[in-house]
Amino acid sequence: MTNQTIDIPRVTAKNMTEKEFFYGHKACAGCGGSVAVRLALKVLGERTYSALPAGCMAAVGFIFPQMAFVNNSIITTFPGVASMASGIAAGAKALGQKDFKTVCFAGDGGTADIGLQALSGMIDRDDDVLYICYDNEAYMNTGIQKSGLTPYGTQTTTTPAGKNLPGTKTNKKNLFEIIAAHDIKYAATASIGYPQDFINKVNKAKHTKGATFIHVYASCPTGWGTPTHTSIEIAKEAVDCGLIFLAEYENSEFKLNKNPKEFKSVKEYLTKQGRFKHMTDEDIEKVIQHRDYKWERMRRNWSTKK
Repeated sequence: MTNQTIDIPRVTAKNMTEKEFFYGHKACAGCGGSVAVRLALKVLGERTYSALPAGCMAAVGFIFPQMAFVNNSIITTFPGVASMASGIAAGAKALGQKDFKTVCFAGDGGTADIGLQALSGMIDRDDDVLYICYDNEAYMNTGIQKSGLTPYGTQTTTTPAGKNLPGTKTNKKNLFEIIAAHDIKYAATASIGYPQDFINKVNKAKHTKGATFIHVYASCPTGWGTPTHTSIEIAKEAVDCGLIFLAEYENSEFKLNKNPKEFKSVKEYLTKQGRFKHMTDEDIEKVIQHRDYKWERMRRNWSTKK
């Protein structure tokens, strides 16, 4: 699939609308997912329909009578947010509506695990929907259980850490590459620690006709065991130490948006978080080796042009 070249107006903190489309929610202090939703809706604007499966943002945004979404929004079945959004987009088109966008906001469990089949179908049909996965690396809304995007070594309620267990024994799914394998029109990774990069990618997806996807890293003080005031900082550090990468996929090509000459300390990033406090130097070395393997492959096969 090839995108047509169009002039996309740049959105920054200076020219972004002052109107809020997601506020008054009941999210935990320092919630990275709520930051991602707030920024995305300010870019997408008033003519946006949003669909959310059971998850943190659905739980904190639909508490009557203090509804947090200004836009028309709906809670969907847990596995069916992408298919519901497809129906919304089709219905609005059938009614003759123009200049609107339909967006999904779903967590890592609702995307990489429970919702993957519907998401795959949405992309396969090339429905005009933007799907945003806010990744806090566990099922936080239901008690901090492991998801397919929980990284190696994480202590969760379903992957306890002890003398004989490192916590989570598997690495994160390569979700970005799974989505790209559909040859989607546009997909990207992002982090709330780099807000302008995230804004740019939401804006590009907004102006792309067809299925689009953004995987945004969103910190969770409650599940991660971090101070609430460090949410943006810790999400930035994840990128700077190379455990999270910023990239795009379009026109059947991968592109790294940030290619550091050297990484900051993985150990410092991990030991700041309660969920990793148990990790040994040997465990941390496994994380570093996996990071280096991924980056060697990305640098060899992906474009690094700006």
